[in-house]
Amino acid sequence: MNIWLVMLFGGLITFGMRFSLIYLLAEGRLHIPETMRKALHYVPPAVLSAIIFPELFLHDQELHIALDNFRLLAGLVAVLVAWFSKNTLLTIIAGMLALFLLQFLG
Repeated sequence: MNIWLVMLFGGLITFGMRFSLIYLLAEGRLHIPETMRKALHYVPPAVLSAIIFPELFLHDQELHIALDNFRLLAGLVAVLVAWFSKNTLLTIIAGMLALFLLQFLG
């Protein structure tokens, strides 16, 4: 029973913190300076890069750039599909399919 209360209160606190910021920004009560607004545009690509690049380039904590790095090759396929199609779902499917085929055939 205690774990459920902790989860409930933790969820409510998290929701409250996020909702309060959204509420303040939507109502115009909180003004973000233009330089901060411009800087916030770089947050999603930075976070995504920090998640994806180690998976593509590191193997056993070492830099692994070779033709037998199937994750890197599948990532390159996904980048090419994204470049030409501009379709997120197609990019994800192409990358996953490329990784599956490379691991299955390799």
